[in-house]
Amino acid sequence: GTTHADHFQGPIPVTRQLSEAEVRHDYESNTGHVIRERFKELDPLEIPGVLVAGHAPFTWGRTVCQSVENAQALDALAEMALGTYAISADKVAPLEKYILEKHYQRKHGKTAYYGQR
Repeated sequence: GTTHADHFQGPIPVTRQLSEAEVRHDYESNTGHVIRERFKELDPLEIPGVLVAGHAPFTWGRTVCQSVENAQALDALAEMALGTYAISADKVAPLEKYILEKHYQRKHGKTAYYGQR
């Protein structure tokens, strides 16, 4: 919904699962590699978070405060999504792109006017 669009310009990406070899050898570095791999065609400042399959969410921002805000937003979005699916799984549809763009750009675009700057 629009809370999602205020923070993330698109769906929250999920990485692939690490292979057994990647887990056994240099696990932490390979976690970073799958994040980088997933963002090959994504802008990390437009989508400041990822779910690492079988592991955890990771978020970031231009500042430490933005990183924390994005982590809190991702947590809240996950809770809202779970609640939405629990009460109406058969009626859930993604937010229309034009609504997502409006909410993201009004807060983060070149002519941003919404939220604290």
